[in-house]
Amino acid sequence: MTGLAALMASPALPALDGAACAAPVAGKRIKPPRIKAGDTIGLIEPASASDDPFDLVLVEEAIRAMGLVPKRAPNLLKRYGYLAGQDKERAADINAMFADGDVKAIFAVRGGWGAARALPFVDWDVVRANPKLLIGYSDITALHMAIAAKGGAVTLHGPNASSAWGRASVESFKGLAFDGATPLFENPKATEDRLVQRRWRTIKIRGGKAQGQLLGGNLTVLTALAGTPYLPDFTGAILFLEDIDEAEYRIDRMLTQLGQAGVLSKLAGVVFGQCTNCRNPDGSSFTLNSILRQHFEPLGIPAFEGAWFGHISDQFTIPQGVLAEIDADAGTLRLLEAAVV
Repeated sequence: MTGLAALMASPALPALDGAACAAPVAGKRIKPPRIKAGDTIGLIEPASASDDPFDLVLVEEAIRAMGLVPKRAPNLLKRYGYLAGQDKERAADINAMFADGDVKAIFAVRGGWGAARALPFVDWDVVRANPKLLIGYSDITALHMAIAAKGGAVTLHGPNASSAWGRASVESFKGLAFDGATPLFENPKATEDRLVQRRWRTIKIRGGKAQGQLLGGNLTVLTALAGTPYLPDFTGAILFLEDIDEAEYRIDRMLTQLGQAGVLSKLAGVVFGQCTNCRNPDGSSFTLNSILRQHFEPLGIPAFEGAWFGHISDQFTIPQGVLAEIDADAGTLRLLEAAVV
């Protein structure tokens, strides 16, 4: 497949073959309204604070460049150590943006750390009563998981508002959020001068196809929610994961915890995206691929690594709580329903 348009192609869905496995859905999600040109978009910082106020100017310019109108949450410029305000202040901004009838979707400005600290102060009745797209990744995984656990709407694991927003990222996001697309997610073809492609390759861990609800995000953040009321049921789900700056042994430790917590045994499939700078500088006897194989192969479900999302300059936007099909042999995900209405 070549070209940016091919990344978001939406071919007619074929009938599943005998290798496909229809998994149970772990709780149907509410679908929020799609975004339209001219809509007001709320800006929140539920985790770390932005380093420079000018960063928010760039964020607002990016939102306007998408044909949208940015609206700052009341506490957006607050600071508390490395956090963007006190826990209750950050939660108050989440509540305010969900309750605001003029705000049609909500963007996290950035990740970092701290979203989990705000979760006890979020008004989940307000979140459930006002289904809206929440967009972000990395530490925003805490909000994605909590919204799924508390019965909220479909959310989008995609670039934060302060991300680079290259053309491919924009097309992926707008296809889902504006158009209600049901794309085939397939890694781009690298343009490097090589006999065979090396960059952006996917690696099969265990082949096969399966269907399930997409749930996941940053491995470190997701694992830290184990044992809390903010981690959803993963029965029949396709788990997607990414991370950054984690040595191999820490990836091993976190996957061990998810396995022993009973999360991995419930899954229908696994997609491991980009793990940026995930290498022990002192060396390791296990590669990342070998660790993933140790944890995912025994599950007997389709699994692959290397998908085009994570801490990279451009990435797919992946909806949380939407039914999809994984094809681990082809290294693809296909949405089986739209994320919005």
